[in-house]
Formats: sequence, structure tokens, C-alpha cells
Amino acid sequence: MKVRVLGSAAGGGFPQWNCGCFNCREGRRSGGRARPRTQESVAVSGDGESWFLINASPEIRAQIEACPDLWPRAERHSPIAGILLTNGDLDHCLGLLSLRESHPLVIYATDAVRAGFTEDNVLYRTLERFPEQVTWRTLEPGREQALGDLRVTAIAAPGKAPLHLEGRRAPLAGDNVGLVIRDGAGHKLAYFSGIAGPSPEVEQALSDAALVFFDGTFWSSDELIALGLGTRRAEDMAHWPVGGPDGSLRFLARNGAGRVDIYIHVNNTNPILLDDSPERRAVQDAGVEVAHDGMEFNL
Repeated sequence: MKVRVLGSAAGGGFPQWNCGCFNCREGRRSGGRARPRTQESVAVSGDGESWFLINASPEIRAQIEACPDLWPRAERHSPIAGILLTNGDLDHCLGLLSLRESHPLVIYATDAVRAGFTEDNVLYRTLERFPEQVTWRTLEPGREQALGDLRVTAIAAPGKAPLHLEGRRAPLAGDNVGLVIRDGAGHKLAYFSGIAGPSPEVEQALSDAALVFFDGTFWSSDELIALGLGTRRAEDMAHWPVGGPDGSLRFLARNGAGRVDIYIHVNNTNPILLDDSPERRAVQDAGVEVAHDGMEFNL
């Protein structure tokens, strides 16, 4: 299985367009202590020819152009065989609207995510210009299903409805999932880029994975509050903080022997973005890496 990180930042990217915090200033500075990152998306392939994208960020066009494996091989062609959505957040699905140029798309999502993106969305009409422009395939949590040469299982993960649907409907079980993808040799990738906290299902999904991508959005619960950049805690946004006695770093370190753990979906305020920060050192000392655009893995 081939895995390539197309984007590694949380919504808004890094540096964030309207933020002048210390991290973003370092990200913009030539020779700064933090490298820029686009919004989270990962490409996976079982044969190196057909690729599946996990999430479709608003920067999907630039991400495709930065990855030659995703370039067309004929006048009208794409090696992208499908797109898997882990939830309905805009930084995960807005890129679908950029893929409207009369090319068939196959999208894998839970019923809740599909409905949240398609219903009452006039922009979705740009993906309905000809029959079967979009084929939706349902991800049913707990059921393994074919994904080309690979197999995928959606795992229900603690989370919430996307921001644009909050207050419009009650939360649904399929609002947020992680993914376990395996190849024919049994190599497994576990992908949980948005998770509010631990659960037995998540712990089991990670137990025999060779490579794990995990929610690295915030270092601390009050990160935005402490910086004067917001009023909501990480938990209010359904993100499990990395640091602290109950943070995800201790969870990963305790259960991560023999696998590669990567923090992804990193918010622009998170100090682990800084190459030389104490928080980055703590992550590295625990045997965990911080994702950056262009990372590649072969399982």
C-alpha cells in the first residue's frame, strides 16, 4: 500500500489567511521555524495506479498538481478512483465542488455525511450535470467493503455534526468516522483525523495497524482561549487535545509499539508546528511524528 500526505493542516491551512499569530508569522517568514501546510487530505493506493483520496480539501487542485501520481494519463482521465469522506466538515468536502469538470466521481461516505453535503445545497447541482456524474457508496460503520485492490472499514468515532449543520438537526451516529484500510498482504492504515476522545472501537482499530494518522488539531484544551483567538475549547469542537495527562499523546505512546503514528489536521495555533518547540520535542520523544505535505509511506 502506498500512502502520500497531500495536506496536513486543519481547516484554514497553515499559515491561516486571516491569522497573524506567532506560528503563522513563522510559517510566512523565509527560513521560519514552521513549514507551510495545506488542508488535510491523504492519497492511498494498492497498486500505484489507482488512487483513493481521504477527504477532499478546498486546496485539492493544487494538491493534485503537486503529486505526479495523480496527474491525468490521457486527454480526459484521472487516476483518482474514489474519494472517502470522514465527516462533513467543509475542509473535508468542499474540494468536491472543484472537481465538477464533467468527470465521473465515486464518493464513499456515511448516509449522514452524504445527506449533509447534498440536501439543500444548490452548489451540489454543479455535480449533477450528467447522469452518474457522482456515484455515492455508503460507508457503513463496522462493515468491511471493497476499495479497488484494498478493503476499507469505517469506524464510528466520537465527534459531532459539521459546524454548518449545528442547530439544524440532531447529531447522528454517522457524522464522524475513522477509516481502517488494508491491502491483500494484511498491512493496515488507520485514519482518525478528527476525534473527540477515546473509545473501545478506536483503540481496537489502532491495535494492529502499521500506520496511524491521528487528530493533532490542538495541543491543549484552552489553546484558542489562551491566545485570545477564540472562546471554544478543543472539546467543544470535538477534538482530543494532544498534550496533558489525559491527552492523545499518552494514549498513542501507550498503545503504539511497532507502528508509525502521525499527527495530522494540525491547527495553525498548535505549537507542534514549530520545528524546535518543547511540544514538538515531546511528540518526537514519544515516538510520534507530525505530518507535513508530501510525506510518503510504503506498507
